Amino acid sequence: MKILIIEDEKLLADSIKTLLTAKGFEVETAYDGETGIELSVLSFYDLLILDIMLPGMNGYQVARELRAKRCSTPILMLTAKSELLDRVEGLNAGADYYLTKPFDTRELLACINALLRRQGSEVNELSYGNTSLDLASGTLICGEKSVRLSAREFDVMRLLLQSRDRNLSKEVILARVWGYDSNAVENHVEVYVGFLRKKLTSIGSDIRIEAIRRLGYHLEVCEKC
Repeated sequence: MKILIIEDEKLLADSIKTLLTAKGFEVETAYDGETGIELSVLSFYDLLILDIMLPGMNGYQVARELRAKRCSTPILMLTAKSELLDRVEGLNAGADYYLTKPFDTRELLACINALLRRQGSEVNELSYGNTSLDLASGTLICGEKSVRLSAREFDVMRLLLQSRDRNLSKEVILARVWGYDSNAVENHVEVYVGFLRKKLTSIGSDIRIEAIRRLGYHLEVCEKC
């Protein structure tokens, strides 16, 4: 499980990171809202831990921006504000749970586990049409047929399944899958999309990776397949 902590108090952020890392989570940190949004959009997280009192954009604004970008990752909002109106604003902004500072680490872990459980099958797999991607094994499954994906194929397929019918440009896929510092070029994206198309066809999947010139790729369910 991968968690992003968006918290400007570095000591607190780092202590939470240490706690969660010891519990087996993969954890990254951002110390301002803008960076938190950028990381949330460009990577895969199972949970966001978001402080309200952030420099620049506050936590409410960050949550609203992420939801506007159709980021469905669960948000656990942390704040020293304990008034009812503050909690209501946080939930209305898109938070899934609201934890008031100071908090006991046992309560934090309980909230995290509850939010992860609440996602149900989405934590373990992503599905579209008649096909699902098992996140633990990196396997594409359609009925009784399945095929294992390479690490790079898995990352591209997961990104496409999360975006579904929204177009993803080659530039965005390169940034999210290969990273900004990579020497990969757009042809790499085309090659792996080709691999995935063949594997989807091999298991009888009814989803297709469609290409729109200058806009990128998206998934469609083929009713006649």
